[in-house]
Amino acid sequence: MMRLPKHVRMVEVGPRDGLQNEAAIVPTPVKIALIDRLSSAGLPAVEATSFVSPKWVPQMADAAEVMGGIARRPGTAYPVLVPNLRGFEAALAAKAEEVAVFAAASESFSRRNINCSIAESLERFEPVMKAAREAGIRVRGYISCVLGCPYEGPIDPAEVAEVAERLAAMGCYEVSLGDTIGVGTPGGAVAMIEAVATKLPKERLAVHFHDTYGQALANILAALESGVAVVDSSVAGLGGCPYAPGAGGNVASEDVLYMLQGLGIETGVDLDALIEAGRFISDHLGRPPASKVSRARLVAAPKTALA
Repeated sequence: MMRLPKHVRMVEVGPRDGLQNEAAIVPTPVKIALIDRLSSAGLPAVEATSFVSPKWVPQMADAAEVMGGIARRPGTAYPVLVPNLRGFEAALAAKAEEVAVFAAASESFSRRNINCSIAESLERFEPVMKAAREAGIRVRGYISCVLGCPYEGPIDPAEVAEVAERLAAMGCYEVSLGDTIGVGTPGGAVAMIEAVATKLPKERLAVHFHDTYGQALANILAALESGVAVVDSSVAGLGGCPYAPGAGGNVASEDVLYMLQGLGIETGVDLDALIEAGRFISDHLGRPPASKVSRARLVAAPKTALA
């Protein structure tokens, strides 16, 4: 028998991590409608946007407008990504109640992504953490490249554990472990999780897998068996990483939910409503959803099974 959690908290990252790399600017009303559809589906957390410089991420230039336009559903958190104190202050002005900061487990990736070392990136967050504590704002931490780096190759799990420990010590209530380029396999994922668990409880960990090699669902299942009960995913499989050549999109939320339901794990999320949200944004983007579940549902099921 597999040891699985009875309940999994799904963190939807499509509106931010999924859309940030789209070349064409998605209109603000479409973003708002997507977020509202996702929260109406019962998702407990929908990462809404990112308060970063429009120079670096033009897609997120309307962050304040998005936060001002969404219908905030009781029971749903709307975290936003902030890179520094200026971003945090803008998020606070937009009435964000939760923010996220991001670091990497790879020095090369950190320097190419945010132009500083891992240590320097963590130092940048100190003012953010202080301001968040004073404002009563929860902070989530992300770690990129936990299983592999496009520049360095495999990453030592001890390096991931060290960064996770630093983020937790700074005040992050939860640390999301991201396989940014999707090279991980279940064995490696478990080894990494167990290394991080020597520094902070698994109850404070989440996993964030990309599906470049088709291993995301297998990795999530391995993480669940290891005791992690929070999973990041992106509706319709939106997203990728501009700093990670060849990286595929995030694992599709619809596919994750279908697997969780098949395992008898509670989420509080409506699969049909989630599929509809994925088709809504995919229709706007002019391409089919990457979700295999969504594509399968487009094909009419046979009335009776063949003998």
